[in-house]
Amino acid sequence: MFSKFQKATDKAMVFLQNRALSTLYIPKQKLHMAMNTTSPKVQLLFDLCKTTFTPSGLPSASPQPIRKLCSLLDTFGPADIGLKEESPDDDRGHGFFGLNRVARWAQPITFLDIYECDSFTMCVFCFPTSSVIPLHDHPGMTVFSKVLYGSMHVKAYDWVEPVCIKESREPVRLARLAVDKVSTAPCGTSVLYPKTGGNLHCFTAVTPCAVLDVLAPPYREDIGRKCTYYIDYPYSTFGNGTEISNGKEEDYAWLAEIETPDDLYMREGVYVGPAIQV
Repeated sequence: MFSKFQKATDKAMVFLQNRALSTLYIPKQKLHMAMNTTSPKVQLLFDLCKTTFTPSGLPSASPQPIRKLCSLLDTFGPADIGLKEESPDDDRGHGFFGLNRVARWAQPITFLDIYECDSFTMCVFCFPTSSVIPLHDHPGMTVFSKVLYGSMHVKAYDWVEPVCIKESREPVRLARLAVDKVSTAPCGTSVLYPKTGGNLHCFTAVTPCAVLDVLAPPYREDIGRKCTYYIDYPYSTFGNGTEISNGKEEDYAWLAEIETPDDLYMREGVYVGPAIQV
């Protein structure tokens, strides 16, 4: 997935981009007991993803696969993928692989590619304090995000339907705020869908933190799943006095497409957690 996100800048190279479980919902306690006596959690996650996803995403609208994946992801901690928790006093944002302390502005977000195929991607982002992955979309994708350690602010939108576009110096499209909160580990897994749940989101590290992501299907630009970045404007900027029929103005924003930000500083790390048996 990493190659899907990379972009060269003057400052840095930017990088963004078998059935182990039964068909029944498994309570967390039993799931934890099973994992203590069988495969590593990351292997169970791989096996479950392999039997759940197809190259077109989720094969059905049934909530059971979502619940099973969330139940498993909810049990993950940094050690399960070979990371150690960063403390605010050791704010390097590199997870397991520490570098010498440098100025915060120069500290990259570290991307770990655990596994990728045509149906899904498993990856991790390790953030230093105050680092940001700007507002971006996930076209036609379902994404599971689990904060492994630390605190992260998430702001997310969904497009308003039917499509509402304003023509100004740049076209802007109306979106509704879906998420605006801080998630602190340990916390539950969040899920976004192609049209709901905050498909366009921005991550800001409140403290050093790491997030385990499962994306299904992965980004693939040649068939329309391109990662696009946006900037958000308050509704009043282009509202022209138009009244909101559902909710308050604060719940809406106009989003304008932008190029990949030049100050998005990310490096690729090496996954050192338990090996996955494919």
